[in-house]
Amino acid sequence: MTHVTPQRRDVVYDHRAQKAALPVTVHHADGGTSESLLILSPAEVELCHWQLDQILRRREKAQGLGP
Repeated sequence: MTHVTPQRRDVVYDHRAQKAALPVTVHHADGGTSESLLILSPAEVELCHWQLDQILRRREKAQGLGP
């Protein structure tokens, strides 16, 4: 595996299991791909939200759009 990218598909939240499922594409070293799910707990969803917000703020700052 070389990297994983999110798919442009809806995420699913199972309130009974309290888990989110994010569809992803797994990219393999041989050039092939496969589909999978990234399963996240509520705490992991919050962590991803915080990390993605950091990325967006840093991008805006680098482009001269943010504080």
